[in-house]
Amino acid sequence: MTTPRWPYPDLLAHRGGGRLAPENTLSALVAGALFGSRMAEFDVRLSRDNVPFLLHDDTLERTTNGQGPAAGQDWQQLARLDAGNWFDPRFAGEELPRLADAARVCCEHGLDANVEIKPCPGREAETGRIVATECAHGWQRAAVPPLLSSFSPEALLAARAAAPQLNLGWLIEGTLPADWLAQARTLGVMALHLEHALVDAPLVGAAHAAGLAVLAWTVNDLATARRLRTLGVDALCTDMPDGLVAG
Repeated sequence: MTTPRWPYPDLLAHRGGGRLAPENTLSALVAGALFGSRMAEFDVRLSRDNVPFLLHDDTLERTTNGQGPAAGQDWQQLARLDAGNWFDPRFAGEELPRLADAARVCCEHGLDANVEIKPCPGREAETGRIVATECAHGWQRAAVPPLLSSFSPEALLAARAAAPQLNLGWLIEGTLPADWLAQARTLGVMALHLEHALVDAPLVGAAHAAGLAVLAWTVNDLATARRLRTLGVDALCTDMPDGLVAG
């Protein structure tokens, strides 16, 4: 349910479409939409020549037929890779999508978007700036702007400077910093994106009292989903958008 604090759906398909299709592809976004998802989370990084495109890992081997660091290749090289066959031969020939392509598909299918900024080391601010600028353009006619998130404070600060009209989320895993509220205010985020094991009632209450939404990731079982919803978490990110909707 959307609220003034959280103007988005309460369930996000992780990496585009969760387990429904190869991650971070246009097919994943379409599959999630067809199964009823209303919001997709996906990862965006930069090619060597500064084209923002969808890929989770720093390297290409796990989800494409390419090799080596993605940041070391120009878009013309990356565009020739197969990003689907690893998942299932039915998706052979699936291409790595540019952020502009993902924006188009999201808008066509009525999907809200959580764009995770994935900078390679040393390019945090540059990646935040370019991704935010591209998002502002790609979703300029959308009723609800995309939500940009990152583990990198530097990327978030650069994104805020480049496109202050877009909402930001701060990704946190492992240990919650003692000064999390001060850091969240410095970053100008509207939401904490927390590893689900970090979430408890006092934290949700403190975040909400400060006007911050709480998103929990990555939630793939009904018991955990129900616990988090009972605590008042605003949204869940899942690999099972087809399995948690009714939960």
